[in-house]
Amino acid sequence: MTQTNGTDPLSLLLAERGYLLADGATGTNLFNMGLSSGDAPELWNTDQPDNIRKLYSMAVEAGSDLFLTNTFGGNASRLKLHQAEGRVRELNRVGAELGREVADKANRRVLVAGSMGPTGEIMEPMGTLNHARAVEMFHEQAEGLKEGGVDILWVETISAFEEYRAAAEGCHLAGLPWAGTMSFDTAGRTMMGLTSADMVKMVDKLDYPPVAFGANCGVGASDLMRTILGFAALGPERPIIAKGNAGIPKYHDGHIHYDGTPELMADYAVMARDAGAQIIGGCCGTMAEHLRAMRHALDSRPRGERPALEQITAKLGALSSSSDGTGDDPGAPVRERRGRRRS
Repeated sequence: MTQTNGTDPLSLLLAERGYLLADGATGTNLFNMGLSSGDAPELWNTDQPDNIRKLYSMAVEAGSDLFLTNTFGGNASRLKLHQAEGRVRELNRVGAELGREVADKANRRVLVAGSMGPTGEIMEPMGTLNHARAVEMFHEQAEGLKEGGVDILWVETISAFEEYRAAAEGCHLAGLPWAGTMSFDTAGRTMMGLTSADMVKMVDKLDYPPVAFGANCGVGASDLMRTILGFAALGPERPIIAKGNAGIPKYHDGHIHYDGTPELMADYAVMARDAGAQIIGGCCGTMAEHLRAMRHALDSRPRGERPALEQITAKLGALSSSSDGTGDDPGAPVRERRGRRRS
């Protein structure tokens, strides 16, 4: 039975703890374990299960309240690139089972979130992927994650709202609650042109809305924080997710490194909380040491006022663009609706 009335595992844990620390990077950590560029991380669920257990355990041991499964690219379209489109259910189920195993051994309640990334195709009318096929792919993946025992489905890094809507329908067909983030990486907009305000308005119109929504990946922590401020300005009722990258990627000695220190990510976590996010984690480049610093900062620093953009850039670094994509003056303060209490 589908749970969307506050009795789903994510909402219950959030009500108990007030805010939640999510996990960090999947790809960055797996590359450090030996995954080769171009390989499908999802194949490691069956080929290198101990490394996947280690990935999940690193987040739990660093203090995460939830972690995402190693199934980001586990849909038929992406797995077809590796001649594994016939293994969707299996790879998602095993990725979730390994997560369930790790979470159930923890000394506290830890949620397993079934990661579902974009299909990699462009939706109609700009592309060739139609709604029915997109729903089918998300549903197939969701069923595998459900079989493996996830607590919640977690749609992430989506750029087009048509795909976000298809994912929602796939989650609904699987009968599981879901959370969903989009990536705002092009001057404050998603690759397909959506702003933070667009997302808030569209999420509320879904037939099967997520229990929490927000932003992940993108550029750096400052850009993601600007998006979080944009969400909060509209006073959404559902919890906001912030999952920013650990700084900016830089090429060094043949590898991509993210320049965000644990101290920077600790500042980001507290600012995200004070800006209105209730589920806070990291994305690309975020390692266990970042998560530990974020956990300590969230637990030890008192709540503050919602930060201004100038405070954010002073702490986290410059924005990648002067515009937030909305057409407002870049230096203008974020507007808030009157009568909305900051959570």
